[in-house]
Amino acid sequence: MADKTGQTGNEDRQIPDWLHPFVVVAVLVAVMWAVEIVDLLPGVNLDRFGIRPRTLVGLRGIVFAPFLHNGVAHVLSNTVPFLVLGWLIAASGTQRFVQVTVLVAVVGGVGTWLTGSSGSIHIGASGLVFGYLTYLLARAVFEKKVLYLIGGAVVLFLYGGVLWGLVPRPGISWQGHLFGALGGIVAARMLHSPGERSLPGAEV
Repeated sequence: MADKTGQTGNEDRQIPDWLHPFVVVAVLVAVMWAVEIVDLLPGVNLDRFGIRPRTLVGLRGIVFAPFLHNGVAHVLSNTVPFLVLGWLIAASGTQRFVQVTVLVAVVGGVGTWLTGSSGSIHIGASGLVFGYLTYLLARAVFEKKVLYLIGGAVVLFLYGGVLWGLVPRPGISWQGHLFGALGGIVAARMLHSPGERSLPGAEV
């Protein structure tokens, strides 16, 4: 009886299945903050692991750059939109969120690596934020479902202003923004266009 009670207690403490996707998004944000806190320590320079355009070593930044930021203000500016937009995507399931994130990161990262200024280092999760935004908008266009259209309209109203980040400005990785946004459209096209919904593990 004691063993059964213990098992029941463990089951009660498990995270509900519907909450798993949202936990994944929150964990990614927690990792961003943890990395930035470590980067603030004396003698630590994690930003060097960002995307360095057209260098072999710079390719590692495609994986690491979204978790690296130029100070607390930078990571703070990405936290809320990442959570909101990420959760909207994660509502379709963890697998869908992972698919979109990987596609945006790869397209955005490779595009930045190919076109960024020589000698520059590109860091930050804003490329993912732009990708999530355009994915949600493009998904509404491709699917033409009322719920997606309403969601897309709300997202455009709340975060449409960030699209100004596509305009080239000194000190801003507009390449990361541009190709991240392109990655979001590519993800929507691959995952939601007619004839492409049979991708392994894809959810409609």
